[in-house]
Amino acid sequence: MRKSDIFQTYIDDIHGVLGLLTRLPLSGAPIRGAEAAWAYPVAGALVGLIGGLIGLLAHWCGLPSALAALMALAAQVVVTGAMHEDGLADSADGLWGGWTRARRLEVMKDSHIGAYGVLALILSIAARWSALWLMFQIDAGWALAAMITAGAVSRAAIPALMWALPHARGAGLSHGTGRPTARICGAAVGIAAGAALLLVGWSAFGAVFWAALVVITIALIAKAKIGGQTGDTLGAVQQLAEIAVLLSIIA
Repeated sequence: MRKSDIFQTYIDDIHGVLGLLTRLPLSGAPIRGAEAAWAYPVAGALVGLIGGLIGLLAHWCGLPSALAALMALAAQVVVTGAMHEDGLADSADGLWGGWTRARRLEVMKDSHIGAYGVLALILSIAARWSALWLMFQIDAGWALAAMITAGAVSRAAIPALMWALPHARGAGLSHGTGRPTARICGAAVGIAAGAALLLVGWSAFGAVFWAALVVITIALIAKAKIGGQTGDTLGAVQQLAEIAVLLSIIA
């Protein structure tokens, strides 16, 4: 394959992943399935960049740090269509709201949200907002770097979980995407780790460590309760990894 063709494949992968993981107006974005999962942290970095710039603009306009953080967080939710938040809520309801594997998967597929899902969303939003509030108080530029880092590293957690676990059901978004190879997974992690090192320096090691711990924990829970991963558990691992990265950078 010619270098120009390889480069075009990379561009198409990023285009397709942005169409999958965001609500950006990208018409006709090609999707190459799990082979494009290396680009997940690229999409995450862009989401973090957009949210961070909105927060930075609010901060420069003189808004309090709490409001700047809220606007940054809201921008991310709008850009992603809250797809990862939805996965977190469904995972919380299903993994802790059912007594059998079949019932848990049924609850996770249900569009209604229960008490576990509501609490998970409240705690997730509160954790990210509090972390960003502190960052904007300390240094708005540092907050921007942290948001890009968290976006990239937390999206690299998605292909890591996809590679680690089989599909829990024979249909759905995750099943349709497929499972990435170890090479694809390693590329995603490498891109995220490299970006983190450039943006937040030595804090990158803590960020990657805690994100990896989140992936391992979710993998063990999902394996025990539903026998694998679904699109909802992928959303949950992204949300929890993002929280872990933000808190580790603050620490």
